[in-house]
Amino acid sequence: MIRNFGNKLAAQIWELDEAKALPKECWVRAKALLTIMHGTSTLLDLKLKGQPPQLRLHKLQGGRKEEWSITIQLPWCITFKFQNGEFVDVKIENYH
Repeated sequence: MIRNFGNKLAAQIWELDEAKALPKECWVRAKALLTIMHGTSTLLDLKLKGQPPQLRLHKLQGGRKEEWSITIQLPWCITFKFQNGEFVDVKIENYH
């Protein structure tokens, strides 16, 4: 389940199915991945349910080692923290 969004971009995709800052070709996949996350309570479930091509679930490093990332369409990703079965501070960003 998604507990909260960490940026406006993720909230806009979730609530409006669109966001001017994200390329239009990414909107449908971003919403689909957020929907899968909202209905999931484990990272393993995310990997199984979120099996669209190139999900690329991985843990980030360095100053963001508490966060995970899945790929919408490079360079765009959904980043998040996973705590107690919930997705926290969910963001859509180009962090590369």
